[in-house]
Amino acid sequence: MKRILTLSVLAAAVLATGCTRIETGEVGVRVGFDKQVQSGELLPGSFNQTLIGDVLTFPVKDVNVPLNDMTPAAKDNSTMKDFDATVVYNVNPKQVAELYSTKNKSFHAEFKGDTYVMYNYIVQNARNAIYKAARQHEALDMADARDKMEAFIKDEITRNLAEEKLDGSITISQVLIRNVVPADAVVASANELVKAKNELKQKEVEVKTAEAESRRMAALANNSANSIAFMQAQAMLNISEGIKTGKVQTIVVPSNFNALMMPK
Repeated sequence: MKRILTLSVLAAAVLATGCTRIETGEVGVRVGFDKQVQSGELLPGSFNQTLIGDVLTFPVKDVNVPLNDMTPAAKDNSTMKDFDATVVYNVNPKQVAELYSTKNKSFHAEFKGDTYVMYNYIVQNARNAIYKAARQHEALDMADARDKMEAFIKDEITRNLAEEKLDGSITISQVLIRNVVPADAVVASANELVKAKNELKQKEVEVKTAEAESRRMAALANNSANSIAFMQAQAMLNISEGIKTGKVQTIVVPSNFNALMMPK
């Protein structure tokens, strides 16, 4: 009984100190004591001894690749002040061992004890695709063109993966542009342009208002002249009618009234 208890304690110690459990969303790959990567992947949920050799764990689902502080050139040749994006990719669990053992080690990255297969490779491809996408749009239009740019970046990375025969091993599931900031000079120039356009519109309104007022005053003057002429004609008609009916005494005044003035 004592021997059984001893073996149980040893087994528990092995499980506690010399065993790695593969978590959900990742696979494991065994590396022998000779540093050779063994074929075949260790499945999620399995416990694997690490007393002899080692077990590497590889996240394979929804691996986030943040790309920050990029400064791509826009279609108008201005350089963006800031451009941040995130690319999400998945790795075929059955291809992890092969990818890790056959591809350049610089393509992979390690974070907090996990190995992210082809992480750096995706970083480089994503950056290239982003710089290509930026070249298709004016700096001030990028924010409104996010959907188009995200689709282009995703297609560009996928196309590169296919050319390298990696489309069956890696899948790009999402591209998200998080931040787009044009250069300060571009923003200032745009603000000045908007200001100039607003001032021009204001002047156009003022000119149209002045033209309308001028037309109104001319119309009033014309109507006034017509009214005076009408009143004079009406007055003459009334006088003529009065003379005919004998209601008005006729007085003849010479056109040169001064001629009737007698000298003293």
